[in-house]
Amino acid sequence: MQPSPPALRIIPRDQHPISRKNISPNALRVLYRLNEAGFGAYLVGGAVRDLLLGQSPKDYDVATDATPEQVKRLFRNCRLIGRRFRLAHVVYGAEIIEVATFRANDDDGSGDRAVENGRLVRDNVYGTIEHDAVRRDFTANALYYGVSDFAVRDYVGGYDDVMARTLRLIGEPAERYREDPVRMLRAVRLAAKLGFSIDSASAEPIPALAPLLAEASNARLFDEALKLFMAGHGARSFELLEHHGLLTDFLPDTAAALALDGSGLCRDLVMAALHGSDARVAEDKSVTPAFLFAALLWPAYAQDLQALLQQGHDMVVAEQRAADHVTLRQGSRIAIPRRFSLPMHEIWWMQSRFAVRQRKRVFRLMEHPRFRAAFDFLQLRASVVPELRAESDWWAQAQTLPPDQLAAQLPGKTPPAVNREAAPDEDKNKPRARRRRRRRPSAGTGE
Repeated sequence: MQPSPPALRIIPRDQHPISRKNISPNALRVLYRLNEAGFGAYLVGGAVRDLLLGQSPKDYDVATDATPEQVKRLFRNCRLIGRRFRLAHVVYGAEIIEVATFRANDDDGSGDRAVENGRLVRDNVYGTIEHDAVRRDFTANALYYGVSDFAVRDYVGGYDDVMARTLRLIGEPAERYREDPVRMLRAVRLAAKLGFSIDSASAEPIPALAPLLAEASNARLFDEALKLFMAGHGARSFELLEHHGLLTDFLPDTAAALALDGSGLCRDLVMAALHGSDARVAEDKSVTPAFLFAALLWPAYAQDLQALLQQGHDMVVAEQRAADHVTLRQGSRIAIPRRFSLPMHEIWWMQSRFAVRQRKRVFRLMEHPRFRAAFDFLQLRASVVPELRAESDWWAQAQTLPPDQLAAQLPGKTPPAVNREAAPDEDKNKPRARRRRRRRPSAGTGE
């Protein structure tokens, strides 16, 4: 049965801080046009929550009683997307206003809903704004702002929860987590992002239900990992994953390696990497998934590498096998695309190369396309392992020296460029032997 929503609470304009001047003009255009066409339309979700908190929303979502097809007829710049949730995207240049039709829990047969293994895989059953409110995930995300009266509508107690900075699930928590296990990660992410606490009833079932994450798509979990760790609140997200018992089922190899790390240095490295990424996001600098996962999975890789070396494997073989094993195991939970896993492996493999100061190898390493990322990772390691600081400092200085000056400080054969400059004049005048040009194979020879 459709649960009975609590009594509607309307917070008038003079009792809340939301002003139209802080709302995207494009979102306002969508709201006004839907209203003018006779439809109910409201700004909803994170945008309303963030505006109440005095923050600037990154995205604007609209909820309406218009169907996706009706929305499309109103906006020429509209496209319909989605199978699980049919949505309308109204496109204004780089900005997309997402418009969703009010949804209901009960299906009288007229809607389009499919459930597999207790999880919703398709849910396009439309209803009223009251129905829509009670089927959202958290009370803080179930607030509706309308331009007809500039009031905020609250059906589930979300306004008080936002003011109290509390994250509370709508409905019975265990049931909502079983319906979509990724909600547990979403609770952690929002709590970290907003500085909210998760209320006790919503937090209590998480440790016991954490294994349900194995049922989620590993591609979807990769997307969640990026949202958790690359949006500027990665360090706090990691701490909350540990606190709520989610790390073991989200990053199982990392959790196992940290549990065996008596020194605590591996966890220090992970946290240093996450704090560094958060700082870069705050400064509007880029953060790469390859470097992020190199840090998150380094404890597991380092332990696997050590075990393989103790078994007598050659360093190169051990490095390759350790990287492959860790990535394969983590892939059962988080599918890391090859465009990120391959650079991650190179960052790992290059760490052992930094100890070699032979001239040819130093120059070859510095010419590697992944050198800068690998050096940054060396610096990260040196920030928590004092024994590595001298090595990190040497490579930092090496990058500031002219090639000939650096070459002069290194043992080994002088690079060709330096040889030519140091060669005697009479050697320069010797005739060079003509190189025999290799005959190009004709088409179809198979060469």
